Amino acid sequence: MRLRSVRAIPERPSPGDELLVAEAVRLTVGGRDLLTAADLRVTAGEVVALLGPNGAGKSTLLSVLAGDLPPTAGAVRLRGRPLAGHPTLELARHRALLPQNAELSFPFPAGEVVRMGRAPWAGTAAAGEDAAAVAGAMAATECAAFAERPFTALSGGERARVALARVLAQRTPLLLLDEPTAALDLRHQELVLTVARARAAAGDAVVVVLHDLTLAAAYADRVVLLAAGRTVADGPVAEVLQEPLLGAVYGHPVEVLPHPRTGTPLVLPRREV
Repeated sequence: MRLRSVRAIPERPSPGDELLVAEAVRLTVGGRDLLTAADLRVTAGEVVALLGPNGAGKSTLLSVLAGDLPPTAGAVRLRGRPLAGHPTLELARHRALLPQNAELSFPFPAGEVVRMGRAPWAGTAAAGEDAAAVAGAMAATECAAFAERPFTALSGGERARVALARVLAQRTPLLLLDEPTAALDLRHQELVLTVARARAAAGDAVVVVLHDLTLAAAYADRVVLLAAGRTVADGPVAEVLQEPLLGAVYGHPVEVLPHPRTGTPLVLPRREV
């Protein structure tokens, strides 16, 4: 049997190629079911938003998709192979994960933190792209101006942008982003999701956990709605972001209105005035 070398550079996917599949994923930790029946399919060239209330299982599912948490039951396949069958280094060349909290104990300069994203490519032909990958990622996230500053001295929003730049510098065909806009101001929320759209337009796939339903509607091709650890809806934005469904899942009535210029849904909590 021919063995694949972990030094090999993965072939880039073509638009529409199925990159990641999760079927009936269940995760039980300490006797508690964190995921009960989560399903997801991700193809190259799309942005998929994971939505749902607190405790729905969004971040947990993202960790399972990244290979950081093995599921108790169900199947996860990356590019047609079981996720568990990918060696750690090979996995790092297929997918990049942005966790919810970016913390470092040592005061590395921000530029060095971004360069850490290139570690999986050491010893491969792609290592020659390191400088360009780092510079491009820092420019895209507008953090080149503080490249020499210690990561620990940055504001929360600046840290979030450096952490995203590290993920972008990894140059994998699959990006898994956990609440990348949470610590950011309005301008940088838009910037981050514009970058996500650009990566999808270039043929990559992006799975992003978001709490802002209107942002998801503006930037995602498809949304997956989770509740109590299970997938309750999966489809185009306009089909899933419906008032009765969202009201039931979030436990609060909402209004869904068309944006006056773009027509994309605006999701607002219904308030008594």
